Amino acid sequence: MKKIILILFTLAVQLNIYAQYNNNNYAPVSTFSATETNTVTTNSPFFDKIRTERVTSDQNIEWINFSPGTSGYCEEFWCHPTDANTMFSGADMHAAFGSWDSGKTWKTLKDSDGSGLEMRRVIDISFSLQNPDYGIAFANDQTGSKTSGRLYETTDRGRSWSIVSTVGKCHSKLAIHPTNDKIWLLGAGDFWNVKSNHRSAARPNGIKQTRANYGYVWKTIDKGATWKKVATNLAPDNLDVGRIIFDRNNPNHVIMATSQGMFRSTDLGETWAVSATGLPNNLPRDLTSYYDSGTGEFILYAIEQTVYNPKGSSISSSGGIYKSTDGGVSWQNITGNLAINLQTITNFGIRDNYHRTIANWLGISKAVSKSTYTTFPTAALPTFNRIVVNPTNKNEIYLVHNKRHTFSFGPGDVWKTENGGTTWTAVSRAGQYWIKNTNQAYWQSRNNPTGANIEFSHLQRSMDKGRESLSAARMLAITIEGNVFTGIGQQLLRSDNGGTTWTQADNYELAPGSDTWVGRGNTNLPGRFMLLETGIPNRKLLCSGEHGLWQTVNSGNFQNPDAVAIEQIEGQNNDDGMHTASTVAVKPDDPNTIYLLASRQEHRGKLRRSTDGGKTWANIATIFEASNSEFQNLAHQNSLLIDPSTPDHMYFCATRKTVSEVGNSVDQSILTKGTYGVYRSTNGGIDWRASNSGLPANSSVRRLTMDPDNPKVIYASLNQFGNKDVGGLYKSTDGAVSWSKVSIPPVIKSVNNFFIDRNTGFMFISAGARAGALSDGGVWKSENKGATWTRIFEAPYVWQTEVSPVNSDLIVISVAAQVPSMITNFLNPGIYLSMDAGTTWTKINKGLAHAERTVDVKPDPVDESILWSAGWGSGWYKAIIKSQSLSVPVEQDVRTNQEINMYPNPVASGIFQLHHIDDNTEYTIWNFQGKMIQSGYASANQDIQVSNLSSGLYILRILSNNASVSKSFKFVVN
Repeated sequence: MKKIILILFTLAVQLNIYAQYNNNNYAPVSTFSATETNTVTTNSPFFDKIRTERVTSDQNIEWINFSPGTSGYCEEFWCHPTDANTMFSGADMHAAFGSWDSGKTWKTLKDSDGSGLEMRRVIDISFSLQNPDYGIAFANDQTGSKTSGRLYETTDRGRSWSIVSTVGKCHSKLAIHPTNDKIWLLGAGDFWNVKSNHRSAARPNGIKQTRANYGYVWKTIDKGATWKKVATNLAPDNLDVGRIIFDRNNPNHVIMATSQGMFRSTDLGETWAVSATGLPNNLPRDLTSYYDSGTGEFILYAIEQTVYNPKGSSISSSGGIYKSTDGGVSWQNITGNLAINLQTITNFGIRDNYHRTIANWLGISKAVSKSTYTTFPTAALPTFNRIVVNPTNKNEIYLVHNKRHTFSFGPGDVWKTENGGTTWTAVSRAGQYWIKNTNQAYWQSRNNPTGANIEFSHLQRSMDKGRESLSAARMLAITIEGNVFTGIGQQLLRSDNGGTTWTQADNYELAPGSDTWVGRGNTNLPGRFMLLETGIPNRKLLCSGEHGLWQTVNSGNFQNPDAVAIEQIEGQNNDDGMHTASTVAVKPDDPNTIYLLASRQEHRGKLRRSTDGGKTWANIATIFEASNSEFQNLAHQNSLLIDPSTPDHMYFCATRKTVSEVGNSVDQSILTKGTYGVYRSTNGGIDWRASNSGLPANSSVRRLTMDPDNPKVIYASLNQFGNKDVGGLYKSTDGAVSWSKVSIPPVIKSVNNFFIDRNTGFMFISAGARAGALSDGGVWKSENKGATWTRIFEAPYVWQTEVSPVNSDLIVISVAAQVPSMITNFLNPGIYLSMDAGTTWTKINKGLAHAERTVDVKPDPVDESILWSAGWGSGWYKAIIKSQSLSVPVEQDVRTNQEINMYPNPVASGIFQLHHIDDNTEYTIWNFQGKMIQSGYASANQDIQVSNLSSGLYILRILSNNASVSKSFKFVVN
């Protein structure tokens, strides 16, 4: 049956996509033998355009993200000030998202057709109170060779953004004037860099970061056309701005929380004065406000940095929560009973975090803290760092502390008061401490509910078993209706009932308790390798960073029939599961046996195996080891291959020069076991040895490729490493025992991937480097086993080329972005599609958050209308090639040479006609399983009935009188 399909596809003539300028046909760039040295030039209008002009992707092909939501850290979250349904998520993997339906679905904020470096790390978003569609954003981007801060504006409620101006390096917080949208303030600094900007007694004002500018506030009165610096005399070298708030009753009055204290301006930011009366330390950590438009009541709420002071063998603490009812002139303490009794709470994790916090503040080791401060205080105040107030209730205030990254302690991550600060309760409760109702009597005495109250998705098992010390609330936000959002354990959480319960807001579960999910599109997941052919129909195996291995499952009756449902089969769902899955393979004669390699975190450097389809796992080999300090990063592994004829023979490569991974590989000297290059096993993965004979020393093997006709023939793609000329293509004919260099066009300096079409034997090289020349990169094709090569796509940096297993005319490629200083050399990175074997191309980036860093892209192995891809920090995507892209309208298909054509295509009414054929021309119709389902004879302009055909793709073959194929069409029945 498969042979029939291949014959049909080989005979089928692909429909040209030429309606848009960027899809013009072109002649091959250059064809020459592998030993020639001529340079590569082109006169193609298509390549000239994608190199020099912004090109819009085909709008009929849209990538839909189906990965588990968040699944990484969300650094910031913003709720629109006047539209409860509009909100934004600021993920830390360079892909912010927006929702305009209250979090039901999410879309990337990035321009999918941009360079990929715009809105790279969104730091803040602020919207007009006058016009809900108008807003501004600040992002920490890359321009040239430097990190640059850029301001953006939107006029469609955040669906699209345009650059306003560049203002130096990273800045911290934005504010729009409440009645004049032309006036903005932008504070300098890196206040919210929670991983690095830590406070301590030695550095109570925080730690300056090299990526940021400090010491001032930018002010514009013309929407960013011109700027001037104000507040330059407060702390010229150190001012780090955490929040800027306009007084709603008098917008000339502005209040600002900074690393250097609380400040107030009465002349629209021109001059500032300290405004800290009542604040014990004048070290504000956050600031928010409440405003009642009916009464004019305006209240400020602030978090004051907790300061820890030795008191004999114990520690005293000061700081807390404060409010101001006079526009920031004076402050009153509303800390209430927020401190906790650590003599009653004896939980090891909580007390251990307390000593970690004290040690950080005092600048001592945790061990010294434990041995010195042996008396636990009865009123220990944690270090809270974010605050919001319910816009509908001034007495309902929420706090969070990030115990993992900003040195705090205590049960619960979100705390709340309903009485303006008199009493506080822990309203987010997860983990064993709360599940077991530990210290229940103590909490009951505080009128605090007990028991866990958070619903996670695939992280539920991990969070239920986790200790309090592992929690990290990274952000806090509230809608105008009082719905609260926070992020705990790499999950977006939402409470619509004042913190009584919290639900994950990232995924839809197919059925309660099924642990099968459909993502909503707001993922922060590092997407990795995708194995689409797994020996089990409809099962695809998906590798991810930090969240293990997933498989696709039947989506059942989910509301969207095109949705992809997934299930985690290794990772947080298992006790001691693997978290970062680098590459995966399935045993050819047993699809329930799965092999998995990891480069980071748990089980790094191990080969794990499951013999029951992913239900249970065990390590069967330790291939790499390194010091504990390198826990987060080890040698990255790729291309796990299994010989289908001799399954005990297995291969993979450890890549020295990573280009699409998260993080770089460690230096060779760090590895205490293992090296870089090719590895082979002859006993089913139990034992491995490096097999680099014939490869250049210190080379980087990025990918391996097994010849589909002879598994003993393996190709190694070597990408450039530093300035060393060690890139190229190498071949082994003895199962990776030894290697020899393959002659390829000498202009190719770095080979990123090598692909062989299993049906035609055609070979494809994906070439180029991040800082390489235009002539060095692109896609090269050989139709004669490498004797000659033709460059079929011109770009400086291509990561991957894949041909459809069921249609050799369908090719997809991943074009990566170059270094920022060279972006102008090529303006259109992303995914490109050819449906005519590389003669014409179309850009298909719509919906991608990381078009410029697509780490894997593949056509579906069964259905040629489906494509799959993985983003560097945005998980996995599915796209459907719709009929508009598969067909050509009749008015475009009329040729002067009277070429045979069919109309209409797609077929909507059950009838089509053939034009420019002879009378009684024979035709046959085939489905995509290789079965002929209709045949007959037709004449020109005669109706052909296909009303009996179900919706889908078909092949029409038109035969001449001698029964040879004269024309083939793909057509769609709607």
